[in-house]
Amino acid sequence: MIEGVWLPIITPFLNDHVDFPALKKMVEHYIDKGIYGFMPLATTGEIPTIDELEYEEIIAQIVEYVNGRVPIFVGCGGNDTRRLVKQLKIVEKYKVNGILSVCPFYNRPSQEGIYEHFRKISEATDLDIVLYNIPYRTGINMENETIYRLAELKNIIGLKDSCGDTKQSMQLLLNRPENFSVLTGEDCFFYNSLALGGNGGIMASAHIETEKFIALYAAMKNNDHHAAMKKWHDVVDLISLLFTESNPMPIKYVLYRAGLIHSDEARLPLIPISAQLKKKLDQVVGR
Repeated sequence: MIEGVWLPIITPFLNDHVDFPALKKMVEHYIDKGIYGFMPLATTGEIPTIDELEYEEIIAQIVEYVNGRVPIFVGCGGNDTRRLVKQLKIVEKYKVNGILSVCPFYNRPSQEGIYEHFRKISEATDLDIVLYNIPYRTGINMENETIYRLAELKNIIGLKDSCGDTKQSMQLLLNRPENFSVLTGEDCFFYNSLALGGNGGIMASAHIETEKFIALYAAMKNNDHHAAMKKWHDVVDLISLLFTESNPMPIKYVLYRAGLIHSDEARLPLIPISAQLKKKLDQVVGR
């Protein structure tokens, strides 16, 4: 099982190239902050605009930078099962702990198709697998019954839950499979998920005010709900602002302003945030 506050780390760019010195600086920064693990090359890492050579180089470099200090789950998902099985061979060349694999998008498979997709991936690797359900991006919801079936497979160990349906999330948390981790990917649901017995969060927002997210998690683990609620009040407005415009652009702006990365650059179709949002973030971050 996995638990705690995990970071779906951004991919920093400089002059349209991956900025590896900035990536190394971020790895050191977040390990010092106490992050539980990294999930590079996911949505927040702008995976749609990363080419094949960059994909492998990013894996190689982040494995070197982390050097076994915290676990790494690499984003390895898509809607072509055969291609993903081949891509797994690239991931397996490096000392990572597992993959984060999103529900197939755009072609909208049935629940049985979703099951067969992940079953094939499970059979193709010994790496641990965290499923990722985010229907507002993929166009299809992975229902709880499908999740329960997948949880029975040998190396499917958890779920990043961004289903956007509070009822479905509650039912899953209250009827969670044995030895199966449920971590929220809905940053605004972090406190509620922990209160219902969730195992943590895989949250873009944790790039900012990282210690507060980790302290909130620790307080909930210690059943100190008053302290956890205070920490929640400290970050809830920030979470809202960070998703006002396209993720991860607000995060990149804050990290650039703080000197952690050299540029808030992205690749089209993502663009820098508005002047209005910059002003609001300047007022909220670090207050």
